[in-house]
Amino acid sequence: MPEVSVIIPVYNAQETIQETINSVLNQSFTDFELIIINAGSTDRTLSIIREFTDTRIQVFNYKPANVAVNRNRGFNHTQGKYITFLDADDLWTSDKLADQVQTLIENPDAAVVYSWTDCIDEQGKIIRHCSYPRWNGDVYPQLLLDDFIGSGSNVMMRREAFISIGGFDESLTNAQDTDMWIRLAQLYQFAVVTKSQIRYRIRSNSMSSNIIGLEKSNLKVIERAFSHSKAQSYQHLKRDSLGNLYKYLSYKSLDVLPGQQKNWHIIRFLFNTIYYDVSMLIKPIIYKAIFKLIIMAILPGNLAQNILGKYPKVANTSTFLGYEKLPVIPI
Repeated sequence: MPEVSVIIPVYNAQETIQETINSVLNQSFTDFELIIINAGSTDRTLSIIREFTDTRIQVFNYKPANVAVNRNRGFNHTQGKYITFLDADDLWTSDKLADQVQTLIENPDAAVVYSWTDCIDEQGKIIRHCSYPRWNGDVYPQLLLDDFIGSGSNVMMRREAFISIGGFDESLTNAQDTDMWIRLAQLYQFAVVTKSQIRYRIRSNSMSSNIIGLEKSNLKVIERAFSHSKAQSYQHLKRDSLGNLYKYLSYKSLDVLPGQQKNWHIIRFLFNTIYYDVSMLIKPIIYKAIFKLIIMAILPGNLAQNILGKYPKVANTSTFLGYEKLPVIPI
């Protein structure tokens, strides 16, 4: 029986799946099984997977479904003591499994361990730090305000923890990860590996078409989290939690190519950002965002892109993420 079960859900990822699988096979920790859930891929994904001959790889074919469903499907095929997930376009450093397993061994009170995350571009080059937190133990209030884990390709958990919370919520088409971490934190302690071991891929041609779905799912997760009995003493954090969400949505909705943005949604996100955190009115990022939106809204796509390309500091609205609030709680 393997010590670790790695689950990769995949759908039409022919450009990245080979590199992603190799990042698992190249782990210094070797006692694992790799469960790949192919959810109806129609490109070369499955043929690429079949080129691997490593006996630790198991492939299961299903009809298309959302990520939550496919991760739960993957878990149903696992045998490992520890469970971890990897998206089909993300990567791990070679010490990820070894360090996380060792951390769980050294911290028997913890059921979940996470590492630090860096963002990479389509070529796999690191473009920025994504998440470098140091929260340990009871991280529930921190997760109420911000999903500091960074991505669904990060955590490792004890098998019994996954079972006890019933897996991923399959009704969520977005924010499944955030919901999972919050529900785990309601019951269990977390531990951290203070190393950058997750490579979260950012695509330059990302679309904002599902931005409303992202908002809807996150609002559902927030409402459910703050209605839990453990959140009773943290109700004062709810406004900041909503503010953090709209800062993220403002960034996400503006981080697209000109012509792909949803103007009225961006305006609403910016308004809510200020509504939940009025101090943002004195932050330059709000005015950078408004300038970027005006350029994208009134000019043809190519011209807008050329102008924004000349002023990269103005075009970069990732600063929104730096204004997300966290609780001041001893750790």
